[in-house]
Amino acid sequence: MGVLIGIGNTMPKFPYDYYYGIEFDTNIANPACTRTGRPELHVTQPIQSRMKRCILRDNGTVAYYLHANNSALRDNSAAANLTGADGQVMVEIPEHWRKFEMEGTKIRVFLSEFQLPGFHPVPKCYRSTYEAALDRTNLKLASVINTDAAFRGGNNTAAWDGTYRNLLGRPATGISLTNFRTYARNRGAVGKNSAGWNCDVYDIQKTCWWLFAVEYATFNSQAAYNAAPDASGYRQGGLGSGVTTLNSTNWSNFNGSNPFIPCGYTNSLGNRSGVIDFAMPAEYGATLTVQVPSYRGLENPFGHLWSWTDGCKCRIQSDGSGGLSEFYVCNDCAKFQDSNYSDYELRGILPRTQNYVTQMIIGEFGENMPKSVGGSSTTYFCDYFYTNIPASGEAQRGVLFGGGAYYGANAGFVNAHTNNAATYTGTAIGSRLCFIPV
Repeated sequence: MGVLIGIGNTMPKFPYDYYYGIEFDTNIANPACTRTGRPELHVTQPIQSRMKRCILRDNGTVAYYLHANNSALRDNSAAANLTGADGQVMVEIPEHWRKFEMEGTKIRVFLSEFQLPGFHPVPKCYRSTYEAALDRTNLKLASVINTDAAFRGGNNTAAWDGTYRNLLGRPATGISLTNFRTYARNRGAVGKNSAGWNCDVYDIQKTCWWLFAVEYATFNSQAAYNAAPDASGYRQGGLGSGVTTLNSTNWSNFNGSNPFIPCGYTNSLGNRSGVIDFAMPAEYGATLTVQVPSYRGLENPFGHLWSWTDGCKCRIQSDGSGGLSEFYVCNDCAKFQDSNYSDYELRGILPRTQNYVTQMIIGEFGENMPKSVGGSSTTYFCDYFYTNIPASGEAQRGVLFGGGAYYGANAGFVNAHTNNAATYTGTAIGSRLCFIPV
C-alpha cells in the first residue's frame, strides 16, 4: 500500500495507524476491554461489516450474496434457494490483518484492513451460516435449509419425522471429528495452499472470536444482547445467553438430547447480529423460551450444540508421564490428522484442572485456549474449560467449542472441552462447514 498524500490543509493519510482493537490487563477480572486505535473504526467496524451471507458453490465461487436484512432473498431481492441446489449457505469473512502485543500484564489486539508492519495476515475464508447438516445420500457435509429425509439431522431417527421430535431440517450430530473431516472433504478435497472444504477449523473459529471481542470490547459473549449502540456509537452488551438454558433431564426426555433448533432460524436477521426467541414445545415438559443468537450471520456461534473443531489437538499426559497438557495447532489443512503431532506446532500449556478461564495462551497468533483457570461466569473470559487427566500414559484429545443446550453460564464463544478423542460422538455434538479459498 502506497502513501496517500493529503491536499491543502488536510492531514496526510498513511495507513500505519489505520487500525482498531482492544486492550486488557490480565490482572483485572472485569471482562470489559478498553478500545484502542482509531475511534471511528469502532463505530464503522470496517472488517466485521463486510461479513456477509452468501451461496458458495462447491468449486469455491460465490453463486450470489444474500440480502443484508433477510437471508431468504438474494441481494437483488429475488428469492434465494437455500436447499443446497445452488450451493452452501456460508458467511464470507474478509481478508484482514491482526496483531497481538504484550507489555507487562497488558495485552493489545489490533485489527486492520491494511497490511501494516508487524501484523499477520488473516486470509479470506468462509464459515457455515448454520450448524452443519449432512447430505446422507452422498455423505457430504452441508450448510442448508433442507427438510428432505436425505438431510435428516441429529442421530437420523426416521421414526420421529412429523412429530415434536422431528429431526428434519436440523443439524447433524452423532458424528466423530474424523468423519466430519471426511464428509466435509467429500464436497471438495483440500488442494493447493490448503484450499478446499473442511469441517469447523480452529483458525477460523479463533478469527470469529477475536472479531466479536474487538467489536463488543468484552470477553463475555453471553452478556445481555442490546441492539442499540452506546452514546459513542459503539456496540455494547453481548449475544445473550444463547441456546444454553435447557434442563438436561428434560432435553434427554424430549428428544434424546438431539438438536431442536431448525437450520435457518435466524434468516430474518440477514447479516446483522441479534437474537430471536424460540419457544420450546410443550412436550419439553416445562415452559421455556431460549434465545437463538447470530453473530454477523453466524447462527448459534455457541450453545445448542458443541462443535467439533479441526486443526488443533491436545496432548494430555498423566501425572506420572510428564504431567503436562499441551496445545497444538496445524495451519495446513491438508495435514490435519488424528494419529500424532507431526506437522502440528506447540502453542502453549493448558491447565490441568477445569474451571472458568482467567487467562488465554494468546501469544503471537492469539490462541483462544486457556493458560489458567479460576474465574467465574462474569469475570475474565467468562467461559468454562473442561479437561481430565488420564490415569497413566498420555491421551490425544480433540477440542469441542461452544457448549451444549444445558450448559448455561459455562457456555460461550470460547467454552472449550478437551475430554475426548477425535473418534468420540454424541447427539449434542455437531460441527460447522468451512471453505478456504486458494
